[in-house]
Amino acid sequence: MALDAPVRRVVAIPIPSASMLVAVSGGTERLAAMNHLAKTAILEGVLGEFFPAARAIPSDVAGDGFVPNVEAILARRPDLVLQWGDRGPDIVRPLTEVGLPVLLLRYGTEDLARDWISMLGIATGERERAERLLEWRAAIAGRLTAANADLSETARPKVLYFLRFLAGQQVAGRDTYNDFVIRLAGGRNAAAELQGFKPVGPEQVLVMDPDVILLNGFEEALEPRHVLQHPVLRATRAARTGRVYKMPLGGYRWDPPSQESPLAWLWLASLLHPERVTVDLRATIAELYGWLYGRTPSAGQLDRILRLSIQGDAPGYAPFNG
Repeated sequence: MALDAPVRRVVAIPIPSASMLVAVSGGTERLAAMNHLAKTAILEGVLGEFFPAARAIPSDVAGDGFVPNVEAILARRPDLVLQWGDRGPDIVRPLTEVGLPVLLLRYGTEDLARDWISMLGIATGERERAERLLEWRAAIAGRLTAANADLSETARPKVLYFLRFLAGQQVAGRDTYNDFVIRLAGGRNAAAELQGFKPVGPEQVLVMDPDVILLNGFEEALEPRHVLQHPVLRATRAARTGRVYKMPLGGYRWDPPSQESPLAWLWLASLLHPERVTVDLRATIAELYGWLYGRTPSAGQLDRILRLSIQGDAPGYAPFNG
């Protein structure tokens, strides 16, 4: 696919691509429509407050399984449609058959996240912004790699990430993005014996006995209390010591790859190794948002991003309090 000029109207079907487009292009003007799950992140997070017009952007362009609603997409008159490129031709063919220009995306690794940023920078004519974001990303990764380079395996806390909890418990094993983040932040994956994302029972988790439990940001009602008060999981080391945390939600959820991923890396690293990784995370968020979104978050917005209302008194969380 070749573009004659920077795109002006983009329909973003993959969930994280909407907020990444906003970040790379510097606003919501190019976002013509998005996946309904992407919109929930905007409405629940700060982007809906930073860009009130985003609340009215249509989100009816894809159904279950990311099947495109071609009629709704055509009504938005896009000059580019973003769609998954690794989930089969059935969700792509309806778009190409009506002549829509489509950029196919794969997802799930740091390298692919960098590719997204680079490609969106090219497509929108915002190469310099994309390069700045990539340079910042590389700098944070390098900082954490250096800080934790001499850590032995036993000095790395065992961390378990729940991709799902309320609707059936599912954790991230090896070769997942969350495994990469845990390692980068100086931990070891308590579910490393599993491949990919796998369902588990409470008894399996009890055997893993993680030092730290991370809860996904997708299940809005999910809170640390669901682990701390669980009849089985409250016996894990993480629950006994109170080290159960829900992933923050900023411009997008911090658990999967996004434009804000390095903030998640810093957040987790400072929880696991505060003696090695010292960071004023609130100031770092404010600085990033200033150039990424052109907005400075208020103290209340920072509190909500870091979910202080449900975990502000958790062990290690004091540095994040305003």
